[in-house]
Amino acid sequence: MSVSLALLLLGVLTALTAPRLLARAHWAEREPVVALWVWQCVVAAVLVSFALSMAFSASAAWQAVRGQLFAPAPRAVLDAYELTADGGPWSAALALLLAAGGLWSGAMLGREIGLARARRRRRRDDLLVRAPQLPGEEEAGGRLVVLEGERPDAWWLPGSTPRLVITTAALRRLKGRQLDAVLAHEQGHARARHDWLLNCSGALAAGFPGIPVFAAFREEMHRLVELAADDVASRRFGRLTVALALVELNEERGVFAAAPGAGPEAGLPRRVDRLLAATPRLPAAHRLRLTATAALVPVVPLLVAFYPGLAALG
Repeated sequence: MSVSLALLLLGVLTALTAPRLLARAHWAEREPVVALWVWQCVVAAVLVSFALSMAFSASAAWQAVRGQLFAPAPRAVLDAYELTADGGPWSAALALLLAAGGLWSGAMLGREIGLARARRRRRRDDLLVRAPQLPGEEEAGGRLVVLEGERPDAWWLPGSTPRLVITTAALRRLKGRQLDAVLAHEQGHARARHDWLLNCSGALAAGFPGIPVFAAFREEMHRLVELAADDVASRRFGRLTVALALVELNEERGVFAAAPGAGPEAGLPRRVDRLLAATPRLPAAHRLRLTATAALVPVVPLLVAFYPGLAALG
């Protein structure tokens, strides 16, 4: 039971402190891809901590679970984990609570994926109405779709047949390499499968609105994926070109006013300022250290879980 409580405490502590620590990481805007990796590792550590705590609590509460998980383990390992006696009602209650949380997480993820598919299906149906496919186009894998529209816009429609959609107003507004930069930005989203990150972060935040790490995870995913896609485009076409393209696409929406409203477009002025500032990237050694350190974060609950057994065997 002590190992289960230690893992539970570790998960709760990580969930409470990680958002505050990462909020102070000023390098995140310079290295959004590394920041995406760090956030994923932190959330994985929280989930692994809770999953292992559930497994040990269930093993302490029920002989059937203990027999499945610790059947080949020697007596010394069972003693180290305090599994030789009945764990009592607290172990059962904790195991049931964490199991319910796991089932709820799975349900929320399924719901988020279902909603995303429904939105994508509606957008595809609307796209077919506004730009019907000609005979023979069904065999084409991915294609660029140009829509008649007075609002400059461009977006990537993911799915089994991904499409890059751009309006005629955007074609009129974007000049020269600016159009290529916008297309490269959207292709960066598609290649990195950012839609999956957004679905997972949205499911966790919707399922557990009171846990700070999941709410911050969703907010940071929406912000960092845009910065990462900006960097993909700027490496090919330059930061100034990408910044000008963002301004051309969005200046009529009022997002560059003195007090822009809330929503996903509220961060556009900061994105443009970031591109124009052209702050250099972190040194390669620094990026490698951050990546390696983040990869070790989910290992901590594994060490907490397996140390007593390994010590008993040693």
